[in-house]
Amino acid sequence: MKTELTPDIKNTADGKLADSILRNCVHCGFCNATCPTYQTLGDENDGPRGRIYLIKQVLEGKAVDESTRTHLDRCLSCLNCETTCPSGVKYSHLLDIGRKLVEEKTRKHLPRSFKERTLRTLLLNVLPYRKRFTFLFKSGQIVKPFLPKKLRQKMPRSVAKGTWPLREHKRRMLVLDGCVQPALSPDINTVTARVLYKLGISLIRQKKAGCCGAVSQHLSAEEAALTFMKNNIDAWWADIESGVEAIVTTASGCGLMVKEYAHHLRNDPEYAEKAQRVSALCKDISEIITEEDYKKLTPEKTTEISWHPPCTLQHGQKIKGVVEKILEDCGYVLTPIADAHLCCGSAGTYSILQPVISKKLQINKITNLTANKPKMIVTANIGCQTHLQEVSDVPVVHWIHLLDR
Repeated sequence: MKTELTPDIKNTADGKLADSILRNCVHCGFCNATCPTYQTLGDENDGPRGRIYLIKQVLEGKAVDESTRTHLDRCLSCLNCETTCPSGVKYSHLLDIGRKLVEEKTRKHLPRSFKERTLRTLLLNVLPYRKRFTFLFKSGQIVKPFLPKKLRQKMPRSVAKGTWPLREHKRRMLVLDGCVQPALSPDINTVTARVLYKLGISLIRQKKAGCCGAVSQHLSAEEAALTFMKNNIDAWWADIESGVEAIVTTASGCGLMVKEYAHHLRNDPEYAEKAQRVSALCKDISEIITEEDYKKLTPEKTTEISWHPPCTLQHGQKIKGVVEKILEDCGYVLTPIADAHLCCGSAGTYSILQPVISKKLQINKITNLTANKPKMIVTANIGCQTHLQEVSDVPVVHWIHLLDR
């Protein structure tokens, strides 16, 4: 695709990256065929090809209007388009640049509504901060019986943390606790620690590590996102230097973000090299377990389950078929799922900021997941888990629980 970026953008780091991405796009439209928002809304500008053109126009100096921002806001960042694209276009990196630029250009002359600004500010100042979010979550649990039905559905049940095994093995790995998962489902990492302990690996938590930075990044708060990334690198560095084998993530959205640290910090003279090392060490829990003798974890009783692969796992981290093989090898029966490649509508803060589209995708997904009447739905991301549980009569859990029975 031919480009004519404005001089003030062309020679910047973002401009050079955007130009190279745009030149790879051949405008074929294969991406629209698997884009959830294009399928739902039927608007060219609500598909990847249309959004790429909108971003191109902004980079070339065209005035930004509200519709441009709206179409970019509606993107789920599910990355299905990147899986489909025959030209290898890094749409997600272009979208980050486009959203940031649009926010900068509209902040003064075309500000968001008071309601939007307030909501986005709350999300930025609550979700990434574990203590703040935990306090609000526990407060919500207390008043849950008195909340309207729609709000009650969004409040997951309180879950006990469980017992973390002692650090006894020579093999050591770090784990990212994250920001919302410790409150919504603290048992996930505890179960992960127990499963890895049985495989001869001790899992280490670093209390100073926190949010991976994804929430801020997706809301175009780039500086805040970079601060979270650097904080985690600093928190982990001593353990990395002492020889931990990996940084384990149990939320695929966080895992994708940590694997992208090398990209986001590539121009930082102090952190670029460290970020590369951190991204290389980052592994989804499925990548760890598949290399071990996991069949010895096979439980006495198994059941029929539906597997929901989060977009951040199958399209972002490109991990496909790994969890399925582990579970099938351990005796579980996976039911066939229609349109397993499509997003459930959770997508980080998307379900809060774009509730109408999110609800349609949520209903479509739960309909497909429950069509063959599984006894349980399993997934690999806390956002998908809580989002699906809102409308599911079937329990929705992280798949790691199935190896701790």
